Amino acid sequence: MNRLRQALHEPKLQLFVSLPSNNLELAKAALQEGADGLKVHINVDHRASGNSFGPLSEYAETFRDIRSLFNGPLGIVPGGSLESIDPQEIEQLSELDVDFFSIYAWHMPTFLLRAPKLAATFAIDNQFDTRLLEAAKAFPIEALEASVIPSSEYGTPLTFADLLRYRWLVQSTHLPVIVPSQRKLVAGDVPAFKDSGVQALLLGAVVVGKSADEIKRAVHDFRNAIDS
Repeated sequence: MNRLRQALHEPKLQLFVSLPSNNLELAKAALQEGADGLKVHINVDHRASGNSFGPLSEYAETFRDIRSLFNGPLGIVPGGSLESIDPQEIEQLSELDVDFFSIYAWHMPTFLLRAPKLAATFAIDNQFDTRLLEAAKAFPIEALEASVIPSSEYGTPLTFADLLRYRWLVQSTHLPVIVPSQRKLVAGDVPAFKDSGVQALLLGAVVVGKSADEIKRAVHDFRNAIDS
Protein backbone atom coordinates (compact mmCIF):
# COMPACT_ATOMS: atom_id res chain seq x y z
CA MET A 1 0.00 0.00 0.00
CA ASN A 2 1.15 3.54 -0.75
CA ARG A 3 2.72 5.03 2.38
CA LEU A 4 0.54 8.16 2.30
CA ARG A 5 -2.65 6.12 1.98
CA GLN A 6 -1.57 3.95 4.87
CA ALA A 7 -0.67 6.92 7.09
CA LEU A 8 -3.94 8.74 6.46
CA HIS A 9 -5.91 5.69 7.57
CA GLU A 10 -4.13 5.53 10.91
CA PRO A 11 -6.37 6.46 13.85
CA LYS A 12 -3.76 8.88 15.26
CA LEU A 13 -3.29 12.41 13.93
CA GLN A 14 -0.29 12.37 11.58
CA LEU A 15 2.56 14.86 11.83
CA PHE A 16 4.16 15.84 8.51
CA VAL A 17 6.86 18.47 7.93
CA SER A 18 7.23 20.57 4.79
CA LEU A 19 10.97 21.15 4.62
CA PRO A 20 11.90 24.83 4.13
CA SER A 21 14.75 23.68 1.90
CA ASN A 22 15.69 20.37 0.30
CA ASN A 23 18.32 19.62 2.88
CA LEU A 24 19.31 16.28 4.39
CA GLU A 25 20.14 17.73 7.81
CA LEU A 26 16.73 19.40 8.07
CA ALA A 27 15.08 16.09 7.17
CA LYS A 28 17.12 14.33 9.86
CA ALA A 29 16.12 16.96 12.42
CA ALA A 30 12.41 16.50 11.70
CA LEU A 31 12.59 12.72 11.74
CA GLN A 32 14.69 12.53 14.91
CA GLU A 33 11.94 14.35 16.78
CA GLY A 34 9.16 12.16 15.47
CA ALA A 35 7.82 13.47 12.17
CA ASP A 36 5.67 10.84 10.44
CA GLY A 37 6.18 12.21 6.93
CA LEU A 38 8.07 14.82 4.93
CA LYS A 39 7.38 17.04 1.94
CA VAL A 40 9.96 18.53 -0.46
CA HIS A 41 9.71 20.93 -3.41
CA ILE A 42 10.92 21.43 -6.98
CA ASN A 43 10.24 24.10 -9.64
CA VAL A 44 8.60 26.54 -7.26
CA ASP A 45 9.09 29.84 -5.46
CA HIS A 46 7.92 29.09 -1.93
CA ARG A 47 6.23 32.09 -0.36
CA ALA A 48 6.30 30.98 3.29
CA SER A 49 10.01 30.05 3.41
CA GLY A 50 11.21 32.64 0.91
CA ASN A 51 13.12 29.93 -0.97
CA SER A 52 13.22 29.13 -4.67
CA PHE A 53 13.50 25.50 -5.76
CA GLY A 54 14.99 24.36 -9.04
CA PRO A 55 14.48 21.25 -11.19
CA LEU A 56 14.56 17.67 -9.95
CA SER A 57 18.09 17.15 -11.30
CA GLU A 58 19.43 19.48 -8.58
CA TYR A 59 17.98 17.39 -5.76
CA ALA A 60 17.69 13.78 -6.92
CA GLU A 61 20.58 12.53 -4.79
CA THR A 62 19.35 14.48 -1.77
CA PHE A 63 15.90 12.94 -2.19
CA ARG A 64 17.43 9.47 -2.35
CA ASP A 65 19.31 10.19 0.86
CA ILE A 66 16.17 11.51 2.56
CA ARG A 67 14.19 8.48 1.42
CA SER A 68 16.80 6.18 2.96
CA LEU A 69 16.22 7.73 6.39
CA PHE A 70 12.67 6.53 7.03
CA ASN A 71 9.75 4.47 5.80
CA GLY A 72 6.98 7.05 6.15
CA PRO A 73 5.30 9.16 3.47
CA LEU A 74 7.58 11.32 1.32
CA GLY A 75 5.72 13.89 -0.77
CA ILE A 76 6.67 16.54 -3.27
CA VAL A 77 5.37 19.78 -4.69
CA PRO A 78 6.33 19.23 -8.35
CA GLY A 79 5.90 22.83 -9.46
CA GLY A 80 4.44 26.23 -8.74
CA SER A 81 2.55 26.64 -11.99
CA LEU A 82 0.86 24.52 -14.64
CA GLU A 83 3.73 25.17 -17.05
CA SER A 84 6.44 24.13 -14.58
CA ILE A 85 5.26 20.52 -14.24
CA ASP A 86 7.65 18.34 -16.25
CA PRO A 87 6.28 14.91 -17.31
CA GLN A 88 9.78 13.43 -17.42
CA GLU A 89 10.45 14.55 -13.86
CA ILE A 90 7.17 13.00 -12.73
CA GLU A 91 8.23 9.65 -14.19
CA GLN A 92 11.50 9.84 -12.26
CA LEU A 93 9.75 10.41 -8.92
CA SER A 94 8.61 6.80 -8.65
CA GLU A 95 12.24 5.72 -9.16
CA LEU A 96 13.14 7.92 -6.16
CA ASP A 97 10.40 6.19 -4.12
CA VAL A 98 8.42 9.39 -3.62
CA ASP A 99 4.94 8.51 -2.37
CA PHE A 100 2.70 11.43 -3.29
CA PHE A 101 2.48 14.84 -4.90
CA SER A 102 0.86 17.95 -3.47
CA ILE A 103 -0.21 20.80 -5.73
CA TYR A 104 -2.89 23.44 -6.09
CA ALA A 105 -5.81 22.21 -8.17
CA TRP A 106 -5.31 24.92 -10.81
CA HIS A 107 -1.63 24.04 -11.18
CA MET A 108 -2.35 20.34 -11.72
CA PRO A 109 -2.21 18.98 -15.30
CA THR A 110 -4.49 16.04 -15.91
CA PHE A 111 -1.65 13.60 -16.65
CA LEU A 112 -0.74 13.76 -12.96
CA LEU A 113 -3.85 11.74 -12.20
CA ARG A 114 -2.16 8.83 -13.98
CA ALA A 115 1.30 9.26 -12.46
CA PRO A 116 2.69 5.80 -11.65
CA LYS A 117 2.93 4.91 -7.95
CA LEU A 118 2.22 8.49 -6.85
CA ALA A 119 -0.77 9.18 -4.63
CA ALA A 120 -2.58 12.31 -5.77
CA THR A 121 -3.41 15.13 -3.37
CA PHE A 122 -4.48 18.65 -4.23
CA ALA A 123 -4.68 21.94 -2.39
CA ILE A 124 -7.30 24.66 -2.35
CA ASP A 125 -7.06 28.25 -1.16
CA ASN A 126 -9.60 30.55 0.49
CA GLN A 127 -11.08 31.60 -2.87
CA PHE A 128 -11.71 28.13 -4.24
CA ASP A 129 -15.34 27.27 -4.93
CA THR A 130 -15.84 24.52 -2.35
CA ARG A 131 -19.01 23.35 -4.12
CA LEU A 132 -16.67 21.67 -6.62
CA LEU A 133 -15.11 19.41 -3.99
CA GLU A 134 -17.97 16.92 -4.22
CA ALA A 135 -16.81 16.17 -7.75
CA ALA A 136 -13.39 15.02 -6.50
CA LYS A 137 -14.93 11.66 -5.63
CA ALA A 138 -14.94 10.79 -9.35
CA PHE A 139 -11.13 10.94 -9.49
CA PRO A 140 -8.29 8.98 -7.83
CA ILE A 141 -7.56 11.58 -5.16
CA GLU A 142 -6.10 10.51 -1.82
CA ALA A 143 -6.32 13.72 0.24
CA LEU A 144 -7.16 17.41 0.30
CA GLU A 145 -4.68 20.01 1.54
CA ALA A 146 -6.68 22.80 3.15
CA SER A 147 -4.54 25.87 2.38
CA VAL A 148 -7.52 28.09 3.10
CA ILE A 149 -6.00 30.89 5.17
CA PRO A 150 -5.66 34.21 3.27
CA SER A 151 -2.02 35.11 2.67
CA SER A 152 -2.52 38.39 4.53
CA GLU A 153 -3.16 36.33 7.70
CA TYR A 154 -0.14 34.00 7.52
CA GLY A 155 1.61 33.68 10.86
CA THR A 156 -1.36 34.70 13.00
CA PRO A 157 -2.95 32.47 15.70
CA LEU A 158 -5.46 29.73 14.95
CA THR A 159 -9.10 30.65 15.53
CA PHE A 160 -12.29 28.73 16.14
CA ALA A 161 -13.53 29.98 12.77
CA ASP A 162 -10.59 28.15 11.16
CA LEU A 163 -11.51 24.95 12.96
CA LEU A 164 -15.09 25.20 11.74
CA ARG A 165 -13.81 25.52 8.19
CA TYR A 166 -11.53 22.49 8.54
CA ARG A 167 -14.33 20.48 10.14
CA TRP A 168 -16.69 21.41 7.31
CA LEU A 169 -14.13 20.22 4.75
CA VAL A 170 -13.72 16.91 6.59
CA GLN A 171 -17.45 16.33 6.65
CA SER A 172 -18.32 17.54 3.17
CA THR A 173 -15.47 16.17 1.03
CA HIS A 174 -15.17 12.65 2.48
CA LEU A 175 -11.43 12.95 1.79
CA PRO A 176 -8.65 12.87 4.36
CA VAL A 177 -7.81 16.51 5.11
CA ILE A 178 -4.25 17.73 5.61
CA VAL A 179 -3.87 21.12 7.30
CA PRO A 180 -0.71 23.11 6.49
CA SER A 181 0.60 25.53 9.09
CA GLN A 182 -0.36 28.81 7.48
CA ARG A 183 -1.33 30.00 10.94
CA LYS A 184 1.27 30.18 13.71
CA LEU A 185 0.14 26.86 15.15
CA VAL A 186 1.26 25.82 18.62
CA ALA A 187 1.25 22.44 20.34
CA GLY A 188 -1.72 23.57 22.40
CA ASP A 189 -3.82 23.57 19.20
CA VAL A 190 -3.46 19.79 18.81
CA PRO A 191 -6.51 18.72 20.87
CA ALA A 192 -8.75 21.01 18.79
CA PHE A 193 -7.36 19.54 15.57
CA LYS A 194 -8.07 16.05 16.87
CA ASP A 195 -11.67 17.13 17.52
CA SER A 196 -11.94 18.59 14.02
CA GLY A 197 -11.28 15.23 12.38
CA VAL A 198 -8.34 16.25 10.19
CA GLN A 199 -5.93 13.42 9.44
CA ALA A 200 -2.61 15.28 9.32
CA LEU A 201 -0.88 18.48 10.30
CA LEU A 202 1.75 19.71 7.84
CA LEU A 203 4.21 21.94 9.66
CA GLY A 204 5.96 24.41 7.39
CA ALA A 205 8.22 27.42 7.69
CA VAL A 206 5.67 29.54 9.60
CA VAL A 207 5.98 27.08 12.51
CA VAL A 208 9.28 25.22 12.09
CA GLY A 209 11.47 28.10 10.91
CA LYS A 210 14.46 27.43 8.68
CA SER A 211 17.15 25.85 10.85
CA ALA A 212 17.60 22.32 12.18
CA ASP A 213 17.37 23.49 15.79
CA GLU A 214 14.11 25.32 15.13
CA ILE A 215 12.67 22.27 13.39
CA LYS A 216 13.68 20.02 16.28
CA ARG A 217 12.00 22.25 18.85
CA ALA A 218 8.77 22.57 16.90
CA VAL A 219 8.44 18.90 15.95
CA HIS A 220 9.31 17.80 19.48
CA ASP A 221 6.51 19.92 20.95
CA PHE A 222 3.90 18.76 18.44
CA ARG A 223 4.97 15.13 18.73
CA ASN A 224 4.52 15.23 22.49
CA ALA A 225 1.12 16.92 22.16
CA ILE A 226 -0.12 14.32 19.67
CA ASP A 227 1.13 11.39 21.72
CA SER A 228 -0.10 12.63 25.08
